[in-house]
Amino acid sequence: MTLRNRELANLVIVGLLTAIGFASVYIARQAVVSTGSLAYAGFFFALYLAAHLVCRLTVPNADPYLLPMAALLTAVGLTEIYRLDPTDAFRQGLWIVVAVGALAATLFLLQRDYRRLESYKYLCGVAAIALLMLPALPVIGQQVNGARLWVHFGSLQFQPGELAKVLLIVFLAGYLREKREVLAQGRLKDFGPLLVIWGGAMLVLVETNDLGSALLYFGIFLAMLYVATGRLLFIVIGGLLFVGGAAAAYKLIGHVRTRVEIWIDPWPHIHTTGYQITQSLYSIANGGFAGPGLGKGTFTTTSGAQLIPSANTDFIYSAIAQELGLIGAAALLLVFMLFVARGMKVAMLADDGFSKLLAAGLTFSFALQTFIIVGGILRMIPLTGVTLPFVSYGGSSVVANFILLAGLLLISNRSNSVDR
Repeated sequence: MTLRNRELANLVIVGLLTAIGFASVYIARQAVVSTGSLAYAGFFFALYLAAHLVCRLTVPNADPYLLPMAALLTAVGLTEIYRLDPTDAFRQGLWIVVAVGALAATLFLLQRDYRRLESYKYLCGVAAIALLMLPALPVIGQQVNGARLWVHFGSLQFQPGELAKVLLIVFLAGYLREKREVLAQGRLKDFGPLLVIWGGAMLVLVETNDLGSALLYFGIFLAMLYVATGRLLFIVIGGLLFVGGAAAAYKLIGHVRTRVEIWIDPWPHIHTTGYQITQSLYSIANGGFAGPGLGKGTFTTTSGAQLIPSANTDFIYSAIAQELGLIGAAALLLVFMLFVARGMKVAMLADDGFSKLLAAGLTFSFALQTFIIVGGILRMIPLTGVTLPFVSYGGSSVVANFILLAGLLLISNRSNSVDR
């Protein structure tokens, strides 16, 4: 079976699972299977069939499992969002259409040679900082839950930091590929442009109180630096800098101090700042081993008030864990792990430094973002407001992740084509 036929077969399975998921929600709510559930599943499968056809045209030798796994994660998220709020599910469906369009546009634009992005690495770095600065502007910036993450133009609202993440990874891949040998020698002057771009991004993120993204960017920076140089000393120094910065942030920034306090012991704050995390933990515990099934969880009181605020965004993993139990929550994490494994395989098979660093950076950002949000929900680390990739409700997040997917497909296609 060819790579693309294997991809198509996996997408058919995902389409069937999506139909079963929506049907389960309809049965739990109305005791009947409505044509609406089949319409959602049919629309979803048609959309990914179009994405598959684009892959056949542009990246015929790319990894055959990345797109189906992204489709499965998106299907799980869309099904759970529909279960929580059908209106939000409709909006998310529209954003998935836009995201697949962004995937197709990226593949068509860069199919000849995506490596020309390396020539624009400094432009990508500056553009990333400019995007991160947008939420801090007084007119268009918008503060949500203590952090200025959002930009709104009329009825359009988005998080520019999601796209900035991809641009910053392109800059780091280009610069580290060019300077990897001299950076391995530890010459301070060669770290100048790297630290300026990275430091600018960190300052903007701290200024906007988007500390979850600051942690994400810091981790990406260290991981790519280690991949490029192989120097463990840089990781140790970076870890010490992070500990020092975290201690300073705890003392100086009230928002950080609050998050750390409710991470250490949320129960005294159960009716105030710790309400979300405690309700999330109750939701996960209520799921038990196998869960009651899709559509049968409890997320509102008898009066209609939400038990878990932002359940379809920051806490969608808690909702999934309640309805599908430990088995479903663990299976979802397994899909994330398989996606990361395939992404790292793409990085290992890449035959040039830029491609290898780009694939490693994109994959590590996906992995770290997943850990940050799931770890926060499970109280492994302080809770931060990042999205669960492909699953959480949010247009800018799903669009950025499909661009990330396009990058991995382009790199995989090139390395497999060379091997052939």
